[in-house]
Amino acid sequence: MIHLDVTKTRSAGHRSGLTRVTTRLAAELGAAARPITWPANASQLSADDWLLTAELFSEAERPRLESFLARRQCRTAAIFHDAIPLRHPQITWPQSVARHPGYMKLLARFDRVWAVSAASRDDLLGFWGWQRLEHTPPVDILPLGADFNGAPRGQCKPSPAQPPRLLCVGIIEPRKNQGFLLDVCEQLWSQGLRFELHLVGRVNPHFGRPIAARIGAIARRGATVQFHRAASDETVAGLYRTARATVFPSLAEGCGLPLLESLWMGVPCVCSDLPSLREQATGGGAVLVPPADPAAWESALRRIVIDDSWRATLGESAQSRPLPTWRDTAQAIQRALV
Repeated sequence: MIHLDVTKTRSAGHRSGLTRVTTRLAAELGAAARPITWPANASQLSADDWLLTAELFSEAERPRLESFLARRQCRTAAIFHDAIPLRHPQITWPQSVARHPGYMKLLARFDRVWAVSAASRDDLLGFWGWQRLEHTPPVDILPLGADFNGAPRGQCKPSPAQPPRLLCVGIIEPRKNQGFLLDVCEQLWSQGLRFELHLVGRVNPHFGRPIAARIGAIARRGATVQFHRAASDETVAGLYRTARATVFPSLAEGCGLPLLESLWMGVPCVCSDLPSLREQATGGGAVLVPPADPAAWESALRRIVIDDSWRATLGESAQSRPLPTWRDTAQAIQRALV
């Protein structure tokens, strides 16, 4: 039996990418998996059981976790997302920076691990090698589902009567690089280009408030920018459906789940040329732009706004390319955990 760790997801007050992964897996695994929280149910697991987690954890957050992994009677599997706190500690939550090295070392004690991209897998294996860990589990790549909230494929229908709408989905923080995006958009608006910019995401309490304040200041000056701080899945789906394109100027990503969800909805993407996003973009429907290159981003956004033929070609590629579903993800896990 698969026992799915929902310790943090069950009590989370927001819908981050991490909680979305656990929530969607729980829905698609259905009766094949039972929810479990630490430590209440851990002692009940037997040798025939699997404990599966997609959450982040540490010994401090889950007392006696190390001894459980050392003496466990069940089998264990984990989904690894990224090594961003190690690569970009200056713009990552302090708690995550402190937790991540221990978390990545604990993953080496699991029976098997999946990474959400080849780039993330390389980071994990590289960390284990740097730590000179002698015994590590196999690490495979697990494609995450692109189907957003159960929405049918390819529902994008941008209205020709409205200014073109660009959509950016992700937590408001320096890593997602919304400040840079605002710089680029302000330059384009000053040149007379008409479009709306919609930003969706909660605000990182350590680093995101100045960016959120700037969004508000730009809006008060009359620019066509809107911030959806606590948008429901239904609201986000509606924004996807009416978007001309999505924009992801991130400096670092583990997988880029919103990019996949945008492609599922048939919405072309303009995104940073990062290894993990390149993995998702090369199938079609997305344009890769050097990260933090103002001239390149101005050129790409101007073209996506004004070039109807190019945008249509990208949209057709997004709608026609093969994309994994969460059912595919759940079935891959079920086949492996036998």
